[in-house]
Amino acid sequence: MKFFNLPDLGEGIPEADIVEWHIQEGDHVKEDQIIVSVETAKAIVEVPSPVTAEVARLCGQPGDTILTGAPLVEFVSEEEDTGTVVGKLATDSTCPAEDDTFFIGSPPEDSLATPSAQGSVNELASRLGMRLTEKPAQTGYALENPEPLKGVRKFMANTMAQSHAEVVPVTLFDDADIDHWAKGEDITVRLIQAITRACQEEPALNAWFDGNTTSREVFDSVHLGLAVDSEEGLFVPVIRAADTLDAKQLRNQINAFRTAVNERTLPPSEMVGATITLSNFGVFAGKYATPVIVPPMVCIVGVGQLREEIVSVDGQAASHKILPISLTFDHRAATGGEATRFLHTLIAQLEK
Repeated sequence: MKFFNLPDLGEGIPEADIVEWHIQEGDHVKEDQIIVSVETAKAIVEVPSPVTAEVARLCGQPGDTILTGAPLVEFVSEEEDTGTVVGKLATDSTCPAEDDTFFIGSPPEDSLATPSAQGSVNELASRLGMRLTEKPAQTGYALENPEPLKGVRKFMANTMAQSHAEVVPVTLFDDADIDHWAKGEDITVRLIQAITRACQEEPALNAWFDGNTTSREVFDSVHLGLAVDSEEGLFVPVIRAADTLDAKQLRNQINAFRTAVNERTLPPSEMVGATITLSNFGVFAGKYATPVIVPPMVCIVGVGQLREEIVSVDGQAASHKILPISLTFDHRAATGGEATRFLHTLIAQLEK
C-alpha cells in the first residue's frame, strides 16, 4: 500500500477542498489520469494520478478540507516510485478514518489542553493557596446549522482577519465631479488611469510594508489588483504594469479577468503581486466605505455609486454627476500628507 499526499498546488497554498472524485475505490487508474478536482483559495485544480495502480481507498469525501502534504489516495501498487512532478507517494502516512471531521490532516490538539495537564495546573494552584474558580470562556458560537466556509470565501475570511490584526488603517473620503465626461466613458478604465497617475505623483501609496521589520518597498510599476465579485466570493486578479497600458488594453484585460472569474479558470499566478487595489463597489450600491487593505499593500481605493447631486457653479445651483471616492491607507507606511496628495491627484485626473 502506498499513499499519495495532496501536492503543493503553488503559491504557498496550505490546503484544498475536495470538489469531486473522478475515481472510485477499486478502480484501476493510469499515471497522469485526473483523479480528483479540488478547490483552493484561488482556483479549482484537477489533480492527476502519480502512478498506474489500483485505488485502495479515497482519503476524504467531497467537501472535506485536505492539508497540503496530507494523504489523499491510498494505492495498491508494486511500483517504488517515490515522487512525481505534482506530488509524492509515501509509505509512512496513515489514511484518516472515515468518520473524521471535514478537516483532514489537522495538527494534534495542544498537549496543554489534556486532562493530565489541567490536573497539574489545579494541583499547583492548590499548593499555592489559590482557587481556580473560573473556566476559560467559550470562544465559539452554538450555530444551529453551521456551514464551514470553503475555498475563496474561507481565504477571504482569513485575509480580512490578517488585515485587522496587522494594518493600521485610515480612510479618506472625497468626491470627483465628472459631469463633463462624454457619454459612454469607461468609468473603470478612467479610474485605473487616474490611480496610475496618482501613483506616479505620490509613489508612497504604491508600496508594500513589512510590519515585522518596519520596512517598506516602493514600486515604480503599478500592478493593480482589481476586486471582482462572484457567487463563490471575492477575486482580485492583477493587471500587471497597468501604467503602461492604454484604454483599449485595460478594457481587454478587465473583460478577460471577468470571464475567467465567472468560469473559474483564473490561475493563482494572476492573483498575486498587486501593489495597490481598486474596489468599484458602487456598481451595486453604497456611497462611501472603509475598504480593507490586504497586506503587504499600503493602499486600496474604493469607488461608490455614481449619483446626481446639486452643486454650486459660479454661485448658481446645478445638478452634476458625482463619483464618491474612499481611500484607505496604512498609516504606518504612509503619512497623511502623502495620502491626501495621492487623493488630490486622483480626483484631479478624474475631473480633467
